[in-house]
Amino acid sequence: MTELSRELVASWLPRRAEDGHKGSFGKALIAAGSVGFTGAPVLAANACVRSGAGLVFLAVPESVWPVAAVKCDEAMPFPCPEDEGGRLAPEALSSILERAAGCDGLLLGPGLGQSPALDGLVTAFLRETKGKPLVLDADGLNALSRHIDSTVNRSDWILTPHDGEYARLMGSFPGERREEAALALARRLNCISVLKGHRTLIASPQGELLRNTTGNHGMAKGGSGDVLSGVILSLLVQGMPPLQAAGAGVWVHGRAGDIAARRYGFRGMTPSDLIRCLPQVWKELES
Repeated sequence: MTELSRELVASWLPRRAEDGHKGSFGKALIAAGSVGFTGAPVLAANACVRSGAGLVFLAVPESVWPVAAVKCDEAMPFPCPEDEGGRLAPEALSSILERAAGCDGLLLGPGLGQSPALDGLVTAFLRETKGKPLVLDADGLNALSRHIDSTVNRSDWILTPHDGEYARLMGSFPGERREEAALALARRLNCISVLKGHRTLIASPQGELLRNTTGNHGMAKGGSGDVLSGVILSLLVQGMPPLQAAGAGVWVHGRAGDIAARRYGFRGMTPSDLIRCLPQVWKELES
């Protein structure tokens, strides 16, 4: 097992071309959000922008679009058909896939909500985007857990469960044997698994295992995971291999949390504060 460190993460970061333009640093697509969960897509999109992606598109239900449009100055939200519960409707799939075709990496799940029809959208999205790097989080994982035996086999995805989502995916709680649990998920689904929690673990199907060394209990608030998924997606579209993107994203996310804790305190810090602290982390890594 390898412990993540500033030096290791810095060595992984891709060099940014001095003559690069916005198309040089990757195009990201996030499909997320529902009525009642309008913050999740915004947090993910803003974290993705703050982590260096050149262009970030955000697919949200029609009712969520006005909120996302106001809160996203740099990311580009677009409205999609929604169902009666304010969730992405099956009819949204075609427009999301059209945008995905021109992107370098995808994120599906934050604040998505749950319904049988949405499960169908998630599984179709997973099937139709095979070959593109993908981060699956939150309700995307919940949908996967109900169709795990019928989902297309991929080798290009990162799954980011907390303990409860892990239990739904694997049928049992990870418990204290977390290293074995992270590896078991990676091998079963041929994915990079990110088992979130104290000292988050990142595992590959080949048996590689990374352990994080940053972060704190002030990050244990709704929305922190959405920030993490946005950071990882940003690194993916900038060309990092999935294992390195996941490992670096987890370390950077935790380091931002440590800076936020010093500035605002454990109780007072918020997921939005993590995004505010990301530029300092990137500056440290690039110095």
